[in-house]
Amino acid sequence: MPFTIATWNINSVRLRLSLVEHFLKTHAPDVLCLQETKCPNELFPEAAFAALGYEHVAIHGQKGYHGVATISKTPFEDIVRQDFCAIGDARHLSARVRVGERQVRIHNLYVPAGGDEPDPEINPKFRHKLDFIEELRAMRSGGEPNVSAILVGDLNIAPFEEDVWSHRQLLKVVSHTPVETDGLLRVISEGDWDDLVRRHIPRPEKLYTWWSYRSKDWTVGDRGRRLDHIWASPDLGEKLVSARVLREARSWERPSDHVPVMATIDI
Repeated sequence: MPFTIATWNINSVRLRLSLVEHFLKTHAPDVLCLQETKCPNELFPEAAFAALGYEHVAIHGQKGYHGVATISKTPFEDIVRQDFCAIGDARHLSARVRVGERQVRIHNLYVPAGGDEPDPEINPKFRHKLDFIEELRAMRSGGEPNVSAILVGDLNIAPFEEDVWSHRQLLKVVSHTPVETDGLLRVISEGDWDDLVRRHIPRPEKLYTWWSYRSKDWTVGDRGRRLDHIWASPDLGEKLVSARVLREARSWERPSDHVPVMATIDI
């Protein structure tokens, strides 16, 4: 049974609702995980998604900042909202879905960006990011008996040299510093996660999911970073059919600075 999951930092779900609707009509994933929804729970546009056949919505939102939401064609079980770093940010949501005879736990994450200065001694935002990644090490792909796992989201780290437009020039830029990339790769290794996008599109091919708003034309120089990820437990990784980064979404009208990332698994 093919199962498609998508992740997208939408940078305000209400502002860009028409883009999400277009994406769902065109690509119809079984589950879509959104980050940076910037929307309190009571104002989330659930009716718009229900009208498209996505009647099941799990939300962890807050006014004006952060926020994650997972929308699905099938019901959720055991919804969990974890408070990373105990500061009350809406940055994590997980739920189980049933795919055929299999139970799958889906984690939806929005890791802190970390500010501009990659020094935790003078930048509390970067300290927060490193602490978040440290807590993430405890999230294992085999954490529940007889339950497969998928972890998606804007993790705000481009771990490999081929995940940024210039490894040399970004080594001291937040999102690609060694302390961040080493930390994320440790999360993958210790958690026994399979990076599905890099499984399907292996290095050394360059691959990006984010392009800055600061550039008037994002296509000039193609100065991107791969900040958005889909990981899975090994039992699902070996059943991967395809993975795709929807680059063209960066040129849609009033786009997010991130684009959707999708993976299809034969469960």
